[in-house]
Amino acid sequence: MSPLIGYIMNYTLKKYNELSTDELYQILQLRAEVFIVEQQCVYQDLDSKDQDAFHLMLHNQDNLLLAYTRLLPPDISYKNYSSIGRVVSHPDFRSKGLGKSIMQKSILYIENLFPQYHIKISAQSYLIKFYESFSFQTIGDEYLEDNIPHTAMIKYLIPSEQQLKSL
Repeated sequence: MSPLIGYIMNYTLKKYNELSTDELYQILQLRAEVFIVEQQCVYQDLDSKDQDAFHLMLHNQDNLLLAYTRLLPPDISYKNYSSIGRVVSHPDFRSKGLGKSIMQKSILYIENLFPQYHIKISAQSYLIKFYESFSFQTIGDEYLEDNIPHTAMIKYLIPSEQQLKSL
């Protein structure tokens, strides 16, 4: 039986200045646990982009941070693109569909926040198939980012009827 059955899960989207100190601590703790310790990658996680970002958190009923993404407005990471980054799931709750769930929510939020902009990400290359399942397409060659193979990917947004009429 899945440990998530019967759990109440809650998504919360906040700007940096709306985060409580406990929420910020949970975010930084999970990011460090996965990206620095688990992946054995010494890198500067605090890149001065958090202050401009929207932070999507998935907590369970016990207020444990299960998954997280950072939604970046256009021109913060990539000129003329919004971006989703720091996609992370708690190690104890992997293979439960949380990554898929938070990516679906992240895309919905970012499309509503920045409807005029396509989404560009820097995906760890082993996750290309995962991101392709959300209609991201690879662009360019693989490259090393913090000694981990990455690939740039873009999700092209389909304009709404209203947007098409305004052209």
